[in-house]
Amino acid sequence: MADTFNYRIDHHGSLVRPAGLPLDDPQSVDAAVRETVAHQRGLRSTVVTDGDFPREDFRSAVLDGLSGLRRTDETDADGLARWVAEALPKAGGPLLADRVARLTELTVIAAKASLPSPAYLAATTFRPGLGPASARELGEALAEIVQTEIALLVSRGVRLIQLNNPLLLGQLGTDPTDPGALSFADALAVDASAVRLDERPEGVRIGVSPGWRAPAEVDRARAERLYGTVGADRWILPFDQGTPAELDLVRALPDDRDFCLGVVDATVPEPEDIDTVMTRIDRVGEFKDLEDAAVSPSRGFADVASRPLLSAEDQRRKLVLVETIARYCWGNEF
Repeated sequence: MADTFNYRIDHHGSLVRPAGLPLDDPQSVDAAVRETVAHQRGLRSTVVTDGDFPREDFRSAVLDGLSGLRRTDETDADGLARWVAEALPKAGGPLLADRVARLTELTVIAAKASLPSPAYLAATTFRPGLGPASARELGEALAEIVQTEIALLVSRGVRLIQLNNPLLLGQLGTDPTDPGALSFADALAVDASAVRLDERPEGVRIGVSPGWRAPAEVDRARAERLYGTVGADRWILPFDQGTPAELDLVRALPDDRDFCLGVVDATVPEPEDIDTVMTRIDRVGEFKDLEDAAVSPSRGFADVASRPLLSAEDQRRKLVLVETIARYCWGNEF
């Protein structure tokens, strides 16, 4: 795809917040966002985000803007606050579009928006006997809201949008993990409806990150079902461990899709060996056109504001490494 190079050096969106940043102080948050945009520009990234600085975690862009869902005092296995759906959700206005559109005023680099996928939210917030009649009904209501937000983002000039569903990769294994309240088939149908746009302006990419770690072994039929059902332009895949399963996830992609390889591990401070990473990428080049590829860290650096995975300095080194790897792959044309 001719304009893939515009987004060659990518990242998932969440970045390490400045120490002590008060989320309830809009002026402080806005100042921190301006600083992180300048920082990303200095790192020569081809996308910029607000680092998720205004939000508690990667789900908040949607959850904080809806009625019908309630935060509880419980936490899940990942330490995230549990939310439950007490009614079909409704949005009171734009969820993320106003804030992301302001990024376009700070730099000419492409602004990127990251949202939790509606299937992920439905799978984790549905409770039988409470509110919606089924997880599928809840998912469809969320998908309509997310699709509306995506269309609004595109109309505001945002050209790169990423949906995150950390449950999907576990469903692609030969021994699938628990899908939550939403079945695999229903999850695909829900996320497929969210990424469906009647018109896509030139350069727009709607991407899906199906999780942070490849399964031990990929069920090729299930992977092809995922890619064939969810019509995302771009798939953001983990590629930092060098496993056969990581290669299989890329191999199963249709040839008309972009793919972004998460080539550095965002959970460990030690930098990867460039030759090792390049050898892995060369293996992908044996069966895929690398002109349709991009590179990024394996996941966000702080999907939860209070739990950054690395220090700010370790994060910087990882992002610099991603930029260096991109230039090893494609030269300096971007």
